[in-house]
Amino acid sequence: MPQSVQERNLMKRLTGLLFAALALAAMVWAADSLLINGAGATFPNPIYTKWFSEYHNKNPKIEFNYQSVGSGAGIKQVTDGTVDFGATDGPMNDEQLKAYQDKHGFGILHFPTVLGAVVPTYNLPGVTAVLNFTPDALAGIYLGKITKWNDPAIAAANKGVNLPANDIVVIHRSDGSGTTYCFTDYLSKVSAEWNSKVKKGTSVNWPAGLGGKGNEGVTGLIKQTPNSIGYVELIYAAQNNIPYGAVKNASGAFVKADLKGVSEAAAGVAKDMPADFRVSITNAPGKGAYPISTFTWLLIPQKISDSAKRDSIKGFLKWMLADGQNYTEQLEYAKLPKEVVAKESKAINTVQ
Repeated sequence: MPQSVQERNLMKRLTGLLFAALALAAMVWAADSLLINGAGATFPNPIYTKWFSEYHNKNPKIEFNYQSVGSGAGIKQVTDGTVDFGATDGPMNDEQLKAYQDKHGFGILHFPTVLGAVVPTYNLPGVTAVLNFTPDALAGIYLGKITKWNDPAIAAANKGVNLPANDIVVIHRSDGSGTTYCFTDYLSKVSAEWNSKVKKGTSVNWPAGLGGKGNEGVTGLIKQTPNSIGYVELIYAAQNNIPYGAVKNASGAFVKADLKGVSEAAAGVAKDMPADFRVSITNAPGKGAYPISTFTWLLIPQKISDSAKRDSIKGFLKWMLADGQNYTEQLEYAKLPKEVVAKESKAINTVQ
């Protein structure tokens, strides 16, 4: 039967009430939802993307927005107060910590999240063997002193490999980078010349090479540039199916990066981790230790005035140290040592 005018009007009113109720529910949900902004290291971006997604699934009203812009930019943004947290693969130095303290009136805390490896990756057409790199060879290449692929410093560690006489195209990061910090920290330990001329840092004055932005940019440059060499976080080499070499460690063994080698590099400091968690594990002792390994850190302000954000960040940190560690190995990161997890769990309570 056709609807009467009264019935149609009633349906219109009910529809209007329904839309109003839905709009009100959306407003209430939005009021209760929380967006937490962070920025920094590209090195851990794959695991952070996974973590933030999983945590949001478990806590739908909490959402993390993380910008993978490099460690240098992450340190700057969290110091400027434009993000709620930062991320870095190279711990903030004393000068940076003082600058943060002076600006905000309180400190910032380092929370290790995972362990990873920086690998020398290359594009060398016709060479299928896994190349071995000595500390002298890597330092020489990046100092611009070793310029040919068949240089004796490379050939001596790769007997039986037909290395071409082609020029080496050196690729490095163009942005402030914790991956660069890890790589240059390693070179500073194994090469006196590097330590005196270039030193370590998230950004350095490169003696040679082309720059790419982010681990993604360096990976892309290597893939499209024959005869190139660069350094990236392990997962970027693995995901892009580009070869990466073994590196001679402090014990004299050539080790290709894997989770076991990274964990062994951290084993020596796990029990004696400093209270502020700032530590270097490059060129670590141990027969199986991979020498270009590092922790990566979240940078959390010691005081967070927004109580909802503070509680949510602390809740995430606790989850990250427990359930979150179960996602690490599938993405080529090593879990935190138990001793470090125990110390961090207590440090979370100092965030106010």
